[in-house]
Amino acid sequence: MNNIVFNHATVRERADMLTFLDLCAERGMHTVSIWGDEIDKVGEDKALNRLRNLGLKVSGYNRIGPFTPDGLRVAEAELERAARFDSDHIFLFTGGLAKGDRDLIGTRNRAEDTIAGLLEKARSIGVKLAIEPLHPMLNGDRTVIASLAQANDICDRLGAGIGVVIDVYHLWWDPALEHEIHRAGLANRILGFHVNDWLVPTRDLLRDRGMMGDGVIDLPGIELMVRHAGYSGPIEIEIFSDDWWQREPSEVMDIALQRCRQIFHP
Repeated sequence: MNNIVFNHATVRERADMLTFLDLCAERGMHTVSIWGDEIDKVGEDKALNRLRNLGLKVSGYNRIGPFTPDGLRVAEAELERAARFDSDHIFLFTGGLAKGDRDLIGTRNRAEDTIAGLLEKARSIGVKLAIEPLHPMLNGDRTVIASLAQANDICDRLGAGIGVVIDVYHLWWDPALEHEIHRAGLANRILGFHVNDWLVPTRDLLRDRGMMGDGVIDLPGIELMVRHAGYSGPIEIEIFSDDWWQREPSEVMDIALQRCRQIFHP
């Protein structure tokens, strides 16, 4: 399957960015999803040269955020680097509630204002902003956008240049998921489709994602929703897992590709 993207987070604990890019190229990948802090570790020039030498393109750039009062300047710098890497989209990571704050509605409104402030810059340099709703249990500390409906509403209000990323780990529970995927598809705003699995029991909300097929998510069913909504882009493998991070990166990637061939439609 050539229509597969690896997110560096899947193997980042044991493979720096240059090694990650080599591993992707060895497996016939054409596209990758990268992280700004991993670029910092190896140097931007080296990362760009390796990408170009291997003929790899960048789909997602992780990330802008968490949002802070002085974060607009930092966010614009990340946007500019995402453009230098010719990224299709850059992820927005709002962060959760500030210490002592209980005003979730107000925090959401401020987050949307920040996104709106970034959008003109993003449009001018040709990088799309990507909202990735996270599981509601992460509202307190990681993001205040917790459903695809919220993300769609923000996109409706802000217009062109912004879209959504559908991560099964965060959205599989939502009874309105099919409707909201269809809504995103009608607006042609689905920028990515991330896969992993939800383990039962889950020992850690952030660092215990499962390999596809090891959990309870109806992965083929959600993929059909996304495809029926008009998304023709790649499947992106993104697994945050203390267990899988302990294994050899090459082994993790080979198992993930095998699972994708077994689970998803050609």
